[in-house]
Amino acid sequence: MSLTITKLSHALGAVVSGVDLAQPMSEVVFEKITQAWREHLLLVFRDQQLDFKQYVAFGSRFGELERHLHQASDYLHPEHPEIYSITNREMNGKPSETRDVGREWHTDKSYTVRPLKATLLYCKQIPEAGGDTMFTNLYYAYETLSPALQSMLDELWAVHDFSKRLSNVATYLDPEKIAARRKASPPVHHRVVRIHPETGRKALYVSKAVTTRFQGMTKAESEGLLSHLFEHSVRPELTLRHRWQVNDVGIWDNRCTLHLALKDFEHTSARHMYRMAVLGDTVGHVVQ
Repeated sequence: MSLTITKLSHALGAVVSGVDLAQPMSEVVFEKITQAWREHLLLVFRDQQLDFKQYVAFGSRFGELERHLHQASDYLHPEHPEIYSITNREMNGKPSETRDVGREWHTDKSYTVRPLKATLLYCKQIPEAGGDTMFTNLYYAYETLSPALQSMLDELWAVHDFSKRLSNVATYLDPEKIAARRKASPPVHHRVVRIHPETGRKALYVSKAVTTRFQGMTKAESEGLLSHLFEHSVRPELTLRHRWQVNDVGIWDNRCTLHLALKDFEHTSARHMYRMAVLGDTVGHVVQ
């Protein structure tokens, strides 16, 4: 079967058919997949039957994988620290600490100086209904702004602060874990408009989850414009709502997308994903 690419929406996303990720992949096939990923920003591979070694092998084709050496061991694969469980199933008799992650629009690890290049999810359980993920195209978010606003934003930097995101999970995480995460992730600056290192396209790089203000401005001065950018970047015509199927493997480009895990299901119905991530470039700096 030949490789085929089927668009999921006008804004972004495509399903890749005709490839078995469990099998060795030639450079020619991988280059076609990479080209499709650059074009569509999110790729979904249906009906994949992978063991963990095969899953890691596929992810590593995109670059150096993040290793979760300091995360709670309950959520790590014992042999593959690159794999982290996103689940609402109980872990050791306790409610999962990952059951409500990603409930605001964000791009992974933008609150660090080295944000993630890509994120992968391997879907193994989905709720009876719901469990969808929303995605938005940050190229389009930038390109649909007025030229005057684009010109102004091209010169700005913004603060990305993990503490803003932590406030949403503070009700069920241990206070010591909250404090440790705050200490490990001080606020950082990133350009408001990020130039993609492979495509050369400009993308709006702010998110409601962690962006707090513009560099050199107060929160009060920044609030109005940031609120506009947050709303503008997730307009319906820029987005995709992906409905997961069991054995989907999805990979998206964090440098030009935001995503949101919808709270559209009950935790009595299981949702279980195996997450991996590809490290990106160092593009930010810590706020002094």
